[in-house]
Amino acid sequence: MKQSFKLLGAAAIVLVAMSFQIIKTQLTVTIRNELGNTEQGVSVQLFETEEDYKNETNVAAQGVTDAKGVVKLKELKAVSYYVLAKKDDKDNFGGGEQTGKLEANRINKVTVVIQ
Repeated sequence: MKQSFKLLGAAAIVLVAMSFQIIKTQLTVTIRNELGNTEQGVSVQLFETEEDYKNETNVAAQGVTDAKGVVKLKELKAVSYYVLAKKDDKDNFGGGEQTGKLEANRINKVTVVIQ
């Protein structure tokens, strides 16, 4: 009886440990300027619909790029997103930047150019 409780307890610990290792759906966005250099301090917003993108409403996720021009957006739905990136007088608006459908439980990546 003690043996089965030990096995059950060990199995429960393994399951809990595995649940912490599951990656949630994420998107890593790299922002580059017209010269191909990465841009720090760019505001990045994701929208689920083109209408929300055009009106800049109902932001699904947002962040600001780091020193390497990268922002990581976490806990997303596995859908396509419209990406709006802005810094000072530069943006990607009008380009209709849309990701492909994100793969669930993966770190997805996209690069956007601002001008």
